Parts: sequence; structure tokens; C-alpha cells
Amino acid sequence: MARPSTRYVCQSCGAVSPRWIGRCEACGEWNTYQEEAPAEPLTKGQTGGQGGRLVSLVGLEGSAPPPPRLPTGMAELDRVTGGGLVPGSALLVGGDPGIGKSTLMLQVTAALARGGARCAYLSGEEAVDQVRLRARRLGLTDAPVGLASTTNLRDILATLDSGTPPEVVVIDSIQTMVLDTLDSAPGTVSQVRTGALELIRAAKRRSFVLFLIGHVTKDGQLAGPRVMEHMVDCVLYFEGERGHQFRILRAVKNRFGATDEIGVFAMSDQGLSEVANPSALFLAERRGNVTGSCVFAGVEGTRPMLVEIQALVAPASQGTPRRAVVGWDSGRLAMVLAVLDARCGLALAGNDVYLNVAGGLRIGEPAADLAVAAALLSSFLGVPTPADMVVFGEIGLSGEVRTVAQTDSRLKEAAKLGFTQALMPARPRDGSRRAGSGAGVREGLSMRDIGHLQDLVVLFGPPEPGRPAAKAPHGKGAGGKDTPA
Repeated sequence: MARPSTRYVCQSCGAVSPRWIGRCEACGEWNTYQEEAPAEPLTKGQTGGQGGRLVSLVGLEGSAPPPPRLPTGMAELDRVTGGGLVPGSALLVGGDPGIGKSTLMLQVTAALARGGARCAYLSGEEAVDQVRLRARRLGLTDAPVGLASTTNLRDILATLDSGTPPEVVVIDSIQTMVLDTLDSAPGTVSQVRTGALELIRAAKRRSFVLFLIGHVTKDGQLAGPRVMEHMVDCVLYFEGERGHQFRILRAVKNRFGATDEIGVFAMSDQGLSEVANPSALFLAERRGNVTGSCVFAGVEGTRPMLVEIQALVAPASQGTPRRAVVGWDSGRLAMVLAVLDARCGLALAGNDVYLNVAGGLRIGEPAADLAVAAALLSSFLGVPTPADMVVFGEIGLSGEVRTVAQTDSRLKEAAKLGFTQALMPARPRDGSRRAGSGAGVREGLSMRDIGHLQDLVVLFGPPEPGRPAAKAPHGKGAGGKDTPA
């Protein structure tokens, strides 16, 4: 039989080329193509259903009860996974180098083992003594966790298929595992794809929970083929700023629970600790009566969360104004600045603008638009926002402030933490009652409707002495009224 010709596979996106090329035409990355031998095609006897067994089809309703979830002993992880771990499921955990993925998984396996679960931690990046050293530092040496250091996937599969299987298996990391039946280097697309598939099959067959720790690229995406994210049941991202102690575990895919759910942890020399009330912790160091600071009432998954948004608007020291954003989308900041200029007559475009989400949190929901605008106005006009006020709402290109989801949860969280004022989108024009406008939510909260961004500018009042006054916006006259054509 003739030896199959080799091919070149992009290690970033999995694209295939018959020859080596410097720049991938699919993802645009440079020098990512490596030579791999393709899998042998099926013979004629293996195709067309010959020799196969009939598959029995069953109904959606079964007589047997679903398997119970396995609590991890960590409430934040249980929240992200939808209430615990499902036997036979596969979870992919990704994050930047040094963010704490291995520490998190070691603490999870230790907590499960202390609760009576059989756990195995298989490391391909560290020796056994190195893992023990970290366990000693974290105070986990008393946990009955099975530990091994290996990269041979054939040996791992043989171990998992022999005797009583463990209930939880951690592979650290999938990029270091090697299947000797493939003629390719560790970490290549074929090795990662095939290795993950074999481990997931073993997890389904033996009904154990499988954690796969994965590397990420410089863009923050999980390294390896995209198909790996489709094969697993849950994809978790462990993220956070290196200069901050907070870590966010975020679910972007979950077949057994809600997506976009988050768990909050704090990193210290004793490892990761759970943060039960992240809103209070994120606002613990906030100073009152300062310009450029605003509290945003956000929602991450199903959890309401209050965070501080800081803005600084300063005269440009060079010809081109600078924009620096941490924790928010820079494109959305440019949109808010453009709307403030075109619809409200505030010339912020010629200034340096710095925006920061305190605590190292990353915000992705559009409901933060109004809070960002309030922080920018506070810094630009020199008027501090009240320390007991929260702000939320989405801004449209015409300057209108749109309603957002889960208003009720945002207001309840603000009232629970002692806030007394809320700037929020106006009621719908049809007069229907807005979510969160009930008496129970209003108790203790003075809510002010913001229908247009111009209402927010008027609320801040005149600028401090030395600051430029707002010019008439495009299509508006004095006082923000429409000018005749």
C-alpha cells in the first residue's frame, strides 16, 4: 500500500494546505503550518455500513432518573457549571499562562477528594514533586488525590480503563499529551484533536468527569483546533488582570447549565478563595466625591454585580489624542465619544481619554454605555457623581438611552449595598410598566429616567470654571431643542 502523502496543517485554526505557506489564508497567522501525515482512509469493507451493528433508537423520556450532579465543594464553580458536575461530561478550562488554571484544578480535585470522590490529577507539564510542592503551599497534602506525571496518552487510557475508574480526572494540559500512533509533534492540531477525542470517549464510556486544561494564544483564544471546543460539554475561561487579585471563571459554553455565568475568586499566597459578594469587594476601595468615577450596575450571567468605572479626560499633550481602555471595548468607547460630540455638543474628541474598569473585571454588555458616559462627563465637566448613585443603560447612535435586561436584579443589588439613587433608561413610550418599576424595588431607591443622553448632560449642570461650555449639538438649538429646517 502506498504511503499517504503528507500535508501541512495550521496549528492556529486547523486549515489544511498541500504545501507549506508562510501566512495562513484562513486566520492570517504567520509561520503556523507544520507537516502532518493524514490518517489512513477506510477500506471498502469498512464503509457502506458493512459489518456494522444496528443502533437502537429510544424516546426522549426514559424510565431511569438522570445521574445526580457531583458538588465540587466550591460554590463559585458549582454556580458556573450549573449546580455541580455531571458524570461523563468533559470540561475545557483555558486561560493565560500563570493565571491560576493548575491551582484552581488542584484545589477542585482536593475539595472533591476530601468529600469522598475518587480523583486523579495527571500532569504533563510538571513532575510529581513539583505538584506536591504546590499542594504543600496550598495546604492540600491531606487530600487523597491520585497523582501522576505522564504525557503518554496510551498509558493514561489504559489506566482509566482498568479497575474502578476515578470519578474526576484532570489532564494538565491537553497540549502536552502524545498519542504514539500519530506521526506528529505534541501540541499539533492532529495530536490535540485526536487526544481530546479519545479522552472524551473514555469519559463517556466510564462515566467520569473530565477536566482538560488548555493553552491559549496571544489573542486569548484557546489554542488548537476549534473542533475541540465543539467536542466538550463545557468551555470555561479563567481570566483576570495580572496586577489584580481577582480572577473570573466564565462559562462560554455549557450543555448542562447557563452560559455567560461567572464565578469570582481572589488569588493570594494561600491559593484561590471564593468571593461570595463581589460587588462589595469591587467597591471596597472606592472614594467618594471624586470626578471621573461612576458605579455601574451590571449583570454577569444571572449574577448582578456593581463595579466602578473610572474615566479621565485631559487635554491632549501631542497632536493625536490618545485613547487607553482597560476592561471595556475600545470601539464602544469611540462610539460613546462620537455620540457625546454629535448629539450633545461636547467636544471630547480633541482630548486624551483614559477609561478603566476597577478591579480587573472585563465588561462586555452594552448596558455599561450610560455609566461610561457619566464617568466621562464627570471628568470633562469637573462635576463628581454622587457616591450613592448607580447608572446603567444602553446608548443608541441618535443619543437615545435604551432599556436593558434584568433591571429588577440590578436595582435590588444596588439597594442591598446601600445605594439610594439610580440613573436608568426611561419608561417605554407606550406607557407599559417597565421591569423593575414595582414598589418593592423602588423602596429606598430614588430612580431618575434618562431618555436621551442630553438629559444626562443637563443633570451634571454647568462645567467648572475654566472648562469649555457645551456647544450646540448638530441639529439642535439652545437648550437642546430641534432647530427648524
